[in-house]
Amino acid sequence: MTTTQGDLAALSRYIFRAPSWYNSVAFALAIAAITGVAVFDSSYPLEDAYQGVFYIGIPTLVAAFLTTPIDRGLGGQLTYNRSSLLALTCEIVVVAFLTVAGVITMLTPLGQRLVYDALLMSLALVFAVRLAVVMAVSHREALIAWIPASIQTATAALLLFVYSGTLRLLEFGGPIAQAYFSRPDRAPAEILGIGPQDFAILGLMCLVYSFAVWGLITVVDRPWRRNLGVSGFDFLQGFIGYVAEGSRELEEFFETIGERAVVPVTVFAARRPDGTEKARFVVPMIHPGPMGEIGGGNLPARVAAAADGLAFVPHATAGHDFNLVTERELDAVLDAADRAYGNIEYHDGATRSRRFEAGEASLLAQGFGDDLLSVVTFAPGFADDIMYGVGSAAAAEARVGGFERVMLADAHNSNDGIEGSDDLGHVHSGSQRALDLQSAAAEAGQTLSQAPREPYRLGTAWDPTPWTLSDGVASLGIRAAVFEVDEQRTAYVVIDGNNMEPGLRDRLIDAIDGVDDVEVLTTDNHAVTTVDSENQVGSTIPEAELIERVTAVVEDAIADLEPVEAGMAMEHADVTVFGSDRTETLASHANAVLQMGGGMVAAVVLAAMAISALIFFLA
Repeated sequence: MTTTQGDLAALSRYIFRAPSWYNSVAFALAIAAITGVAVFDSSYPLEDAYQGVFYIGIPTLVAAFLTTPIDRGLGGQLTYNRSSLLALTCEIVVVAFLTVAGVITMLTPLGQRLVYDALLMSLALVFAVRLAVVMAVSHREALIAWIPASIQTATAALLLFVYSGTLRLLEFGGPIAQAYFSRPDRAPAEILGIGPQDFAILGLMCLVYSFAVWGLITVVDRPWRRNLGVSGFDFLQGFIGYVAEGSRELEEFFETIGERAVVPVTVFAARRPDGTEKARFVVPMIHPGPMGEIGGGNLPARVAAAADGLAFVPHATAGHDFNLVTERELDAVLDAADRAYGNIEYHDGATRSRRFEAGEASLLAQGFGDDLLSVVTFAPGFADDIMYGVGSAAAAEARVGGFERVMLADAHNSNDGIEGSDDLGHVHSGSQRALDLQSAAAEAGQTLSQAPREPYRLGTAWDPTPWTLSDGVASLGIRAAVFEVDEQRTAYVVIDGNNMEPGLRDRLIDAIDGVDDVEVLTTDNHAVTTVDSENQVGSTIPEAELIERVTAVVEDAIADLEPVEAGMAMEHADVTVFGSDRTETLASHANAVLQMGGGMVAAVVLAAMAISALIFFLA
């Protein structure tokens, strides 16, 4: 990925899964009770805690439980977990304002009026925060967002209205209204100073804040709509929804910006003499991203589930422009793989493997009949994705040399992270690395097409490993295939992860015994990048344990050697991918908004608070 795409991917570290609603509610009630003890001054601490829960906790509870059904009834999608967390956050805002105001009144001659003003300002700010969140992640229309956004502020205002006796001051309503909506005799003295003018000020401040939020969101969203034809908040909504709740809203956004593409899907399979499948290598020319299980993020697991033998899913020569927009698109890829598997012509002769070097490119290749199995790495240099056009050109060079079908896998096994370089190791058309790869592929095609074919054996092994996605290793774990041709053994080790720490590939190769050549690959599985965009193999797990497991898997594969025959076929899949330059455009817009967003938010908040202060002064 590029630096811009890396910056976008790194945003996932700021996203967290919303806690369960009951945890948020319990914490909110505890804060309310503690605040009540600190703020109210009755004879009994328990009564103070009760009043805190009543006046501070009830608006939070009402907002936590009513926001979700009201929002969804209006076409939104806030969950109870999210609405409870939002209500808790807003309660903390109120408590913070009251605490600061209380401290100031203790240290200065300013009286209780400052506390009232701080309360009104905090309730207006709560409305602004809720409105911004609802508009960003649930509703675009401000008038609709007003309804769920106002619940917490409106509930608090209603309680203050009833228990401050404001209705009596207005001399409005009959005895029944006064009995139910005017209860100053049951209220603590701390809120009796609130009057009708305070509610007018609160309403006016909410109106000011609503215009400020609407203006901010409109300005931020305009570049997205102008250049991409979609709302940036649809992306934000989907991004948060997937990482925090596991929803698939993000795929709906990607579908709106996607482009159709016809991509090759190459399958290399080996079978035993009795016809049963022993191993299957599948390389679709797509990128297993963008993140988690969104799009093709968990491509390796889906491919492995469809294979009869042990499946290997190396990374193809494709970048983020070839991310699938939805997981449904994987069905077309799997269908193409099945068609290719059914068309394979098997060969009982293979060449010895050979490594071809050109510049920074190192290509390990081996012929099986008229088919070429090849893996490229730029280690010990740092590299990320090889662009689609570069891989296609390299495969074409190998076919010119005499092979009918070519499987070219990107080992994707040496990277120094997403910072510190302009292109982060992208191998793009016209670069020296692209020319190196094409030269190595051309030499491999010419040399191995003329090499003698000999009977061969294949051994496979698999270690699921105890590691999880947070450790940088996905469900396929570590897999090894060892081909033995004319007493030469070549090992292909595939780790289900996203690239590798610098130097780790070389240390793994040095530790493997019993083979003449070996390459260690990763699948580039983006299921491991849901929370950490730099979650590479070796960044978390102990290196010594990884080396031990890799060497053990290779030893098991050697012990499993048996005669096979193998062949290769290719079919095409019609899919919807991100498309040319869409990933970069999306990433650049998101990063630009983030870079400017802090200043814009600060400016809007300062302006709104200045107007609020003016309202207080004039009132």
